[in-house]
Amino acid sequence: MKKMMNAALALVLLATATAGLNAAQKDDNAMIKMADGSYVVNTTTLAKDVKGYRGTTPLKITIKKDKVEKIEALKNQETPKYFVRVKREMLKAWDGQKVNKAVKLNPDGVTGATISSDAVRENVKRGLEYYKKHK
Repeated sequence: MKKMMNAALALVLLATATAGLNAAQKDDNAMIKMADGSYVVNTTTLAKDVKGYRGTTPLKITIKKDKVEKIEALKNQETPKYFVRVKREMLKAWDGQKVNKAVKLNPDGVTGATISSDAVRENVKRGLEYYKKHK
């Protein structure tokens, strides 16, 4: 009886550990497929450890037919006067790029917003890699 209980406990622990690994591999809140076939990736959870100058810099990445359609900045705490330049000068660099090329793209950062620029590049990279892995 004790051996059966130990075996059952081991199976429960194994199932729990496996479920935990699967949850770590795919974040169901990170990407949704839209009715038109496009995908929208939200980097809020994918890059929560990536910090800009004043905190995280989450992005919404829209991908259709394996090309980046647009990238939008989500709510963040970056200095508005500098981050508006990051949005205007950097985010369009990925528009129209095939995902395999876009993931390697390293557009110039914005002077005065180097840390924010680096964070945006890392967010884009993580979002695109997540898309490639889970589409």
